[in-house]
Amino acid sequence: MLSYRHGFHAGNHADVLKHLVLLGLLQKLSAKDKPFTCIDSHGGGGLYDLFNEHAQTNREHESGIVPLWDAPITDPLLAAYVQRVAASNTKGKLRFYPGSPVLIQSALRAHDRLHVLELHPAEIESLHHYLGHDKRVSLHHRDSFEGLLALTPPDPRRGMALIDPSYEEKKDYQRVQQTLAKLHRRWPVGVLALWYPRLARQRDHSEWLISALGRDALPDMLLLELTVQEQAAEFGMHGSGMLIVNTPWQFREQMHKTLTELVAILGSQAAFRIVPLPSGN
Repeated sequence: MLSYRHGFHAGNHADVLKHLVLLGLLQKLSAKDKPFTCIDSHGGGGLYDLFNEHAQTNREHESGIVPLWDAPITDPLLAAYVQRVAASNTKGKLRFYPGSPVLIQSALRAHDRLHVLELHPAEIESLHHYLGHDKRVSLHHRDSFEGLLALTPPDPRRGMALIDPSYEEKKDYQRVQQTLAKLHRRWPVGVLALWYPRLARQRDHSEWLISALGRDALPDMLLLELTVQEQAAEFGMHGSGMLIVNTPWQFREQMHKTLTELVAILGSQAAFRIVPLPSGN
């Protein structure tokens, strides 16, 4: 929806989970010399000022990146994530939070490619400001679900897609399920990383989505969820999840170590689960 602006939510606990998984998958892709393509379905604005009115409305970053900023960290992936955020700031002060396109760009090598999809006119303008100079990056002002299928299979074929709609409309859940199945048929070697929110009971359709994707039995599916508080009845996002298709070898073990340290930092109400789903393999 064109009313959605990610700046209101930048750096929150959902971004932390999403971007930890994203960086972990990018590390797996970068471990081999072969080039890869990354597709970001909902690019947003690229870089967010946590001091502006959007971010200050609900101050959601205080439940995400803020507790990690000065925390002692031993896990390599968690440390790499905080270092990537720090690279967008100066003098050790947290003000700016990098969105997924900026994080992906920082992991690209000379022959890797990034496609970013975004429909909101203000957000695509911001993306051109931050990424438009990079010849490795292609920006697409178009519908994300349509664009994902139009851009696949990409060249290079090796790579991943990050799919993270706002879910402000209930029909997004069905569109996600249908798009993911079609995307895998068009790009069977692609790693697909789907983000979804865990909402208040009356608005939470994540269990339907997980069940529907489980019935599709795509290969090597892994579910990772992070919750930071108890589920409310009517309002609020108490957590989020990532569902991976074509999960890389040993990624489950890596994320277990990372999320164990993460929840210890986020506090006593924070918890995670990692669950393999039925596979087509």
